[in-house]
Amino acid sequence: MVPVTSTARNIAITAESLQEDLTRLEVQKQALERELAAVTAHLGSVQRALSALQALMPEAVSVGAPSSVEPTPAPRVTPVDDTTESADETTASPGHTDSGDDADHAKTYGKLTEQILEYFAQAGDVDVRARDVASALGRDTDSGSINAVRSTLDRLVGSSRVRRAGRGLYRAAKS
Repeated sequence: MVPVTSTARNIAITAESLQEDLTRLEVQKQALERELAAVTAHLGSVQRALSALQALMPEAVSVGAPSSVEPTPAPRVTPVDDTTESADETTASPGHTDSGDDADHAKTYGKLTEQILEYFAQAGDVDVRARDVASALGRDTDSGSINAVRSTLDRLVGSSRVRRAGRGLYRAAKS
């Protein structure tokens, strides 16, 4: 028979592991939803541009789909109710005008930067690798996502918001 304390400890460890998985998966889901929103916005703008170009071209010269085919409207992505988002994460870059689908992209501009800065605020005074940051943010699914984190970290080092602690190591900048 297994002692009760050992069983309770195993349950606690399993629950803690599942909670970590849940947190990681929620972050990954949000990242994928943002990526889908960006792709959807781009798809819509490409469809509008193609439609405008086809309207300018004579029927005989038209390339691609027949003129009777209407472009499919871009699907709308419903944003996730994320109470952890700060106001800075949903603001557009300076000089960027919000119009139509561009507003969706503007709302996600700088989100990775803010997530990384929040990660370093929570991490404290420790050295971390870009891959560890990407993993914590749920962006370690492919090399492109990890490289995006590396590039953002390099920009943050350049602006003195994060400091380089060694080759491939980063640390929160001292306030």
